[in-house]
Amino acid sequence: MPDSKNFLHPEAIKRIDRLDLRAQHIVEGFMSGSHRSPYFGQSVEFLQHREYQLGDDLRHVDWQVWARQDRLYIKQFEEETNMRVQMLVDVSSSMQYGNGPLNKYEYAATIATSLAYLVLKKHDAVGCVTFDEKIRQNLPTRSKHTQLNSIIASLENSKPADKTNLNEIFTAAAEMFSRKGVVIVVSDLFGDTDATLKGLRMLRQRGHDVLLFHLLDDDELDFPFTGSMQFDDLESNIQLNCNPKALRDGYLKEINSFLETIKIGCARAAIDYALVRTSDSMGAVLASFLSRRIARNRG
Repeated sequence: MPDSKNFLHPEAIKRIDRLDLRAQHIVEGFMSGSHRSPYFGQSVEFLQHREYQLGDDLRHVDWQVWARQDRLYIKQFEEETNMRVQMLVDVSSSMQYGNGPLNKYEYAATIATSLAYLVLKKHDAVGCVTFDEKIRQNLPTRSKHTQLNSIIASLENSKPADKTNLNEIFTAAAEMFSRKGVVIVVSDLFGDTDATLKGLRMLRQRGHDVLLFHLLDDDELDFPFTGSMQFDDLESNIQLNCNPKALRDGYLKEINSFLETIKIGCARAAIDYALVRTSDSMGAVLASFLSRRIARNRG
């Protein structure tokens, strides 16, 4: 069996065309290691039994019921049963950029599908919203196994286009998501930073547990360009001919200031923030995600 760290690298994932197979390989490769099963909530009150399904955690089997009826049943708990996960995936034009195996949107769609796969394995409900300057697709939360195919169809039908308005999108999402739950945002966050943080704070104020995957390409973070070049703005069609060397110091100062502002704003709002490069191993991204969930629930 190939090494899971290499297998989960974007270069390996790129060779798997279908999103459902990508998600399965990423999650199963990740879970085959020493990591515990990720969870989004913490079971606190027994609610009901349901029949055992292949893949369920045997720790939740009610063995007393099995001894009496010779049938396997799983204990469900109130918070586990009611957990709802909403994903917000950026499909604006800037998400088309990528100089590696996967561009930002391909990486975002793969991570979103993998997270949906994890949620559904826990028999929780997951939905998906794709957006640019307006909401493109709004798939309500469901816990059925067929939901994964619906999410994949939504992501595949939402090819990157147009600008984005993150404050309006997050405000609209706060109105749509009437029940408290987990909201997972995957975006490069290009736009008005103050307005973006305002929208994220509104989601938190509505009682949602917000996780933000801030997704950027290596080029956007490192600015490795040399020689005379033309830069094209994917959202405004503005073109700039210049010598990158003359711009590099100023660019890096601005991008680092942008990242710091987002990071501090998220910390103040108790938003779970992670900066993700498109070159990052998806196994490492999931491991970091799991660690934050365990730490949050223990806290």
